[in-house]
Amino acid sequence: MYKKILAPLDGSELSECSLAHVMAVAKGCQVSGVVLLHVAEPHDRYVGYPGVSQEALREIRKEFQAQTKEYLAKVTDQLKKKGINVQAVIVEGRPADEILNYAGQNQVDLIIMSTHGSSGLSRWAFGSVADKVIRHSPVPVLVTAPAGCRR
Repeated sequence: MYKKILAPLDGSELSECSLAHVMAVAKGCQVSGVVLLHVAEPHDRYVGYPGVSQEALREIRKEFQAQTKEYLAKVTDQLKKKGINVQAVIVEGRPADEILNYAGQNQVDLIIMSTHGSSGLSRWAFGSVADKVIRHSPVPVLVTAPAGCRR
């Protein structure tokens, strides 16, 4: 039924709560591949801040990319040890938009992601990535919010 699962991760423990579901579905449906997608938000927001040069922005981006690659390698190794065929992808942009773009352009059959459980003012101010993905996804979305992973 499902051949390719997309699992967005933002580096937080809450986003990793979806991994148990990713493994269960991947094994149960004999999924041929899982993609761990990390969306790096642009560092352009630092442009114009006093003392932030283009060189400083390059260094910030370089350090962030190194940390992200290390993080994704760790998670990828964990899934490979469980017998899951997995790859990691890093893109830059707005998280919900990039998740939707990736799913639409890469033959993804299912998106499995965690919600951070934002509500009230923070959800209004920042919007909900999970909500936007659910509303606009071209494929089914499984959103997890395990009680043990709630803040």
